[in-house]
Amino acid sequence: MGAVLIVAPSWVGDMVMAQSLFKVLKAQNAGRAIDVLAPGWTRALLERMPEVRNAIEMPLGHGQLQLMTRRHLGVSLRTAGYEQAILLPNSFKSALIPYWARIPRRTGYTGELRQWLLTDGRKLDRQRLTQTVQRFVALGLPDGAVLKDPVPEPALETSKENGRAAVQRLGLETGQLPILALCPGAEFGPAKKWPEAYYAEVARSWLEKGWQVWLFGSVNDVPVCNRINTLAGSACEILAGQTRLEDAIDLLAIATFVVTNDSGLMHVAAALQRPMVAIYGSSDPCFTPPLSGAAQIERLGLDCSPCFKRECPLGHLNCLNDLLPERVITAMEEVMK
Repeated sequence: MGAVLIVAPSWVGDMVMAQSLFKVLKAQNAGRAIDVLAPGWTRALLERMPEVRNAIEMPLGHGQLQLMTRRHLGVSLRTAGYEQAILLPNSFKSALIPYWARIPRRTGYTGELRQWLLTDGRKLDRQRLTQTVQRFVALGLPDGAVLKDPVPEPALETSKENGRAAVQRLGLETGQLPILALCPGAEFGPAKKWPEAYYAEVARSWLEKGWQVWLFGSVNDVPVCNRINTLAGSACEILAGQTRLEDAIDLLAIATFVVTNDSGLMHVAAALQRPMVAIYGSSDPCFTPPLSGAAQIERLGLDCSPCFKRECPLGHLNCLNDLLPERVITAMEEVMK
């Protein structure tokens, strides 16, 4: 069976979940080559997925159409010999490059008037495919096929060499003390973010037990992490804004435990099989759960949630404000047992 081109999503969590599809494709045919068309920042993730042969950089940012750039890239892929393209985004523009690449079988869900760009258009059965990962995996199977339950879990490879280099560069200690990793950010918006004071209380509790606490996140999460550290007595290690994605992967891999919002780093930690508590507010753990048996989900399940909004439409954020630190600490203790 020939090579397949995956048109990949643009979020960290979705990219991690896409590995389940790659695993299914490889299980069908171990010799099948899988190339992934994705934003350049995803290379750090794709290089940790042994199923992927090549990462092809998508030169356009999210929301950019630029038809001529897309057509040029599509034409350049015509000689690659792809037998199939699988489109994970549901947008019209994501179907253009495989169309211009003249890939004979182009599989994706119909919508946005893109049916004519697909040769294997599927109608999304939202009642049967309730999770994002299921929707990805289903595109690698015959239309309507029954999915295995559970689907294969993502499993990122790690680099001990890069991890050691990151530890040395950041002046971290990885000796006898256990490490609690806190991931208080969420690129989607504040309706996914558990309060800083609550994270700080968790941090203080585990610092008193003799643990280290490492605060992870992007450069956008630096102010949040600084406030958590201050509230926790300035005894945490702030890694936010100081790590590349590949560094964060390798440092999370050595964490003893993770507490995280529903975020890209949650999915990374799950794919590393780190014991964790995952906190959900505006989003739905039935739709995008951490794909790991080592994860416990904490949410209140209020009548107003999940709302899937970036900010609380009611202005109170009770789905997170009323989920108190004591509950998360108890959940952590349960998982650790």
